Amino acid sequence: MTAEVIPLPRKRPTLDPMLSLTAQGMNSVNAVILERMQSEIPLIPALAGHLISGGGKRLRPMLTLAGAELVGYQGTRHHKLAAAVEFIHTATLLHDDVVDGSELRRGKAAANIIFGNPATVLVGDFLFSRAFELMTEDGSLKVLRILSNASAVIAEGEVAQLSAQRQIETSEERYLQIIGAKTAALFAAASQISAVVAECSEEQERALEDYGRNLGIAFQLVDDAIDYDSDAAEMGKDQGDDFREGKMTLPVILAYARGDEEERKFWKSAILGHRSSDADLAHAIDLIARHDALDDTRERARHFAQRAIDAISIFPDGKARQAMAEAAQFAVARGY
Repeated sequence: MTAEVIPLPRKRPTLDPMLSLTAQGMNSVNAVILERMQSEIPLIPALAGHLISGGGKRLRPMLTLAGAELVGYQGTRHHKLAAAVEFIHTATLLHDDVVDGSELRRGKAAANIIFGNPATVLVGDFLFSRAFELMTEDGSLKVLRILSNASAVIAEGEVAQLSAQRQIETSEERYLQIIGAKTAALFAAASQISAVVAECSEEQERALEDYGRNLGIAFQLVDDAIDYDSDAAEMGKDQGDDFREGKMTLPVILAYARGDEEERKFWKSAILGHRSSDADLAHAIDLIARHDALDDTRERARHFAQRAIDAISIFPDGKARQAMAEAAQFAVARGY
């Protein structure tokens, strides 16, 4: 009689390999961030530090460092550029929280709640300015063009999302365009610039850009699923924020498309802001589950994560490529 073979549990993907790969470089990046967020106006470092030290994953600057490791870059230019990437990201978060009226960010009170909207917007502007200062110090017009274009595209994506807010007929295609701009553009730029500073071939540069773009889309898809799938303690924000703000994210788009007449009536009322109680949110979560909208959102995220992994298959296998592949898998598997 042969013994039954019990398969070992599959290891849940983590960011640990990426954190290990980029740890030394991130020390340098963090030193630049700390230095450049200083100002003679005490409110500026206080407000910027509230968010920058708030426990974010720092995934975007890590992409710049990991990309440099992948292509064998030996210099240090990418440290300042990774800091610029983080400043752009932080500035957009500060502005987003004002636009959305958010009360939580990474499990803490959002900066606009503590410091007020005017100061939050202005410190966001300060961080954008610091980012462009770092870019010009690097001296590469190509890097400046990539990051400045990404900044413009992010702003366009945020305006497009605002325009689509409370618009129940928003299509999946339009949604993907919005998240491709507001989230994936910076992931793509952060990855691409590592190939630029290393003077890589166009093929390698395009591969890193594709990796970042697809990873960014997967990351945002999961973010939008989490809003209907986790509790606030895990997410670091209030569950149902997207629901109450009338954001047309993919779980809602799918549930609305698959719903019957009564369900569509509910969604129309909810997205317009007429159904926003805790009971309404619970009903929305039930409808989303009924139509497998979360599973299908995560399935699409897995598709884009795999595209990210495939994009860097042109590079030799090794610690850097494996860490970047696991980061893509983590983006999909995470619950926060």
